[in-house]
Amino acid sequence: MNFKELILQGIPDELPPKKEYDPSVNHAPKRKDILSDQEKKLAIINALRYFHPKHHGVLSKEFSEELHQYGRIYMYRFRPGYAMYARSIDEYPCQSKQAAAIMLMIQNNLDPAVAQHPHELITYGGNGAVFQNWAQYLLTMQYLATMTDEQTLHMYSGHPLGLFPSSKGAPRAVVTNGMMIPNYSKQDDWEKYNALGVTQYGQMTAGSYMYIGPQGIVHGTTITVLNAGRKIAKNGEGLAGKLFVSSGLGGMSGAQPKAGNIAGCISIVAEVNPKAIHTRHSQGWVDEVIEDMHSLIQRVKKAKDVKEVVSIAYHGNIVEIWEEFDKAGVYIDMGSDQTSLHNPWAGGYYPVTLSFEDANAMMASDPTQFKEHVKESLRRQATAINKHTAKGTYFFDYGNAFLLEASRAGADIMAENGIDFRYPSYVQDIMGPMCFDYGFGPFRWVCTSGKAEDLEKTDQLAADVLEEIMRNSPAEIQQQMGDNIRWIRAAGENKLVVGSQARILYADAEGRMKIASAFNEAIKRGEIGPVVLGRDHHDVSGTDSPYRETSNIYDGSRFTADMAIQNVIGDAFRGATWISIHNGGGVGWGEVINGGFGMLLDGSEEAQQRLENMLFYDVNNGIARRSWARNEGAVFAIKREMERNPNLKVTVPYSVKNDDFFR
Repeated sequence: MNFKELILQGIPDELPPKKEYDPSVNHAPKRKDILSDQEKKLAIINALRYFHPKHHGVLSKEFSEELHQYGRIYMYRFRPGYAMYARSIDEYPCQSKQAAAIMLMIQNNLDPAVAQHPHELITYGGNGAVFQNWAQYLLTMQYLATMTDEQTLHMYSGHPLGLFPSSKGAPRAVVTNGMMIPNYSKQDDWEKYNALGVTQYGQMTAGSYMYIGPQGIVHGTTITVLNAGRKIAKNGEGLAGKLFVSSGLGGMSGAQPKAGNIAGCISIVAEVNPKAIHTRHSQGWVDEVIEDMHSLIQRVKKAKDVKEVVSIAYHGNIVEIWEEFDKAGVYIDMGSDQTSLHNPWAGGYYPVTLSFEDANAMMASDPTQFKEHVKESLRRQATAINKHTAKGTYFFDYGNAFLLEASRAGADIMAENGIDFRYPSYVQDIMGPMCFDYGFGPFRWVCTSGKAEDLEKTDQLAADVLEEIMRNSPAEIQQQMGDNIRWIRAAGENKLVVGSQARILYADAEGRMKIASAFNEAIKRGEIGPVVLGRDHHDVSGTDSPYRETSNIYDGSRFTADMAIQNVIGDAFRGATWISIHNGGGVGWGEVINGGFGMLLDGSEEAQQRLENMLFYDVNNGIARRSWARNEGAVFAIKREMERNPNLKVTVPYSVKNDDFFR
């Protein structure tokens, strides 16, 4: 059978041969044994629902073995034999081009060059899943290949519930992940219900089919490092010779060394997993790999002396760097952490007291003891960081729940008031007031032709649009505009593509709409193929996350999730091709609600109307909420948007001077 026939087949009627476990692939760690014997039976029964009873005898034993050996039922037997990557949109069997675009994006999320644990259907973050098992993938692709533009596919945490009649103007897919009843949204609840096969952690763009490889966060990390450098700069000096230290080279965190190079500093990123290091080094995302601490210290001193721009992967634990650099007197200018601390007990963070192999074994065999090792390591890391910041190091939380989990571990990480953290979130200090409040966020697109020349053309169109806007933009956003123009002009030469022909830049509503319009016109003229639009959920209005995206909201509403829910509903009826809403993502299960979208541009007038309606709302929903929280930049931005569009009328807060009333 060829590729199209295999897609249309869905779940095969006859069992394919059992596949051997491939040790060369970066696999997810074994999940802890959390189900009772009765619940394990239920998990197997749940998995068997996808298959004809004639196969239950064979598969029940197989699924029982997987559950025992890996802590989950992945259905490895049903992993497709064809290569997994984003093909040209014309290569997918379909009755709906919009559905074909979704198939393309799903395969990109599972591309071994993109996905962290591709055989476990996990894109990044250690547990950010596209599906729970391979049966769900096969059935979903079959539904998408056969659906029409008057049907909608509804996805329940990786499970394709089915195709329902809708309309041409409705989304082609509605995706939810991990939408638990609030009292059942603790970390162990995820372990239990995911093992049962009834929910999953979709992270942000993983379960939304909108991940574009580490490029997706390179730009945000570059902007963050650049602006962190501006905060510590003296007399206008740049980042040359300055040292940035962090950790994690997995899915999202793999962007850090590339961002350090683009920002023009020395960067060291610690990583304990040799396969993750090999992936990033082979892709050219990190320049050098060092395994010995003495060699690392000498290499950094040399780089500082000559103000070299270089990125180094240290094969070891981040705690070792913080502690040994303090002893050796190596000054760290900027520091952060991008380990997956939203998932601290199941592979998101590896303690310094255990080897990588021992940690993987203990997290499954003795989770209670493993948790104590993680807590001890977090306390040591915080103590070492405190020593560096006392010397002047600028440390910021990168929204990975490092400060949150360190505080829960009893680390010395709290401010003097005992309420706030000692160190700011990067959103509080940098991205919130400088970008999100003004509507700037991670707009992204994918050229569905798969052609590099199409991406080059879209880069040129985007840069031209931004330069035209900048000529008349107010002083408040000139820096953001300039940073993004420089980014997109250099994007091609920085070789950012991993997987699909995709790009990202930060733009506000005006920029996103005008760039998208330029793309749609180019498609109409036949200059490029169709384009999928999207964004990271880490944006102006898609996510309610009190320790990251909405951490700079101070009216008490940062613990509410109205904005994210309104965002996904509003995008749905304004023209999104698909929409998603998740519990969890970046900072942890139960800690955030985030929503995303995808939109196919095909050169039509209908696509033009959709992009204008949806992109305007997608950004300004968040600006309006941030304005109501009295964020000065957002007040400025929403007033400007109301002047640009008379149909927008937003409730603007009055200023209140507390001193007049509370003496």
